Amino acid sequence: MKRNIVIATVTAAALVGGGTVAAYASADDGNAPTQRQTNVRVADDDRNDDADDRGDAADDRNDDATEVHASKISAADAIAAALKNTPGTAVSADRDDDGAGAWDVNVVKGDGTEYNVKVSPDTAKVVGAQRDDDDDNDGREDLAALKGASVDAREAAEAGAAKGTVTDVDLDDDGPAAWSVETTKGEWKVDLKTGKVTQDHDDDTGQDNGQDDRDGDDD
Repeated sequence: MKRNIVIATVTAAALVGGGTVAAYASADDGNAPTQRQTNVRVADDDRNDDADDRGDAADDRNDDATEVHASKISAADAIAAALKNTPGTAVSADRDDDGAGAWDVNVVKGDGTEYNVKVSPDTAKVVGAQRDDDDDNDGREDLAALKGASVDAREAAEAGAAKGTVTDVDLDDDGPAAWSVETTKGEWKVDLKTGKVTQDHDDDTGQDNGQDDRDGDDD
């Protein structure tokens, strides 16, 4: 009985720690201690976490897709309307989550001043334009990252549309600058010079993460 209790306790500890545990137990009849090697792996937990992340990202895209499908105006149309009202360089566009669902287009002037331009999702009419008074250099940094670019935000949205309905366009300057375009089918990179569309390998919905975890378990 004591032997069973000890083994059960050690097994439970192994499940929590996820390691390899050597359990020793003495039988009541005085026999020599018996060693039991218990290998417990918790890779399933990692895979479940990855699956949850992919599910959350998919849910977010589905929510965005519902809003965009209800809109008569595409991301590219919204960017064009915003620039007509507020000339400059568009650096992002996405749907506002304030309930009205307007397109929110961020436009940077030549001096680095940023404006948030709201565009109706039904008529492409500009319903508001407000200067961003934050004391930062984001606008100037965006313009610097886009220096020499041949593909603007509107063209990036049009290119990304080949991969699904576009829900978000943003300038990604983390590493080599590129347009980051999110669609109902995933996340994509659009080259600033060529307009080439490639899958964003940092997308949490990808299948590589689970494989990486499985490969790591074999160490």
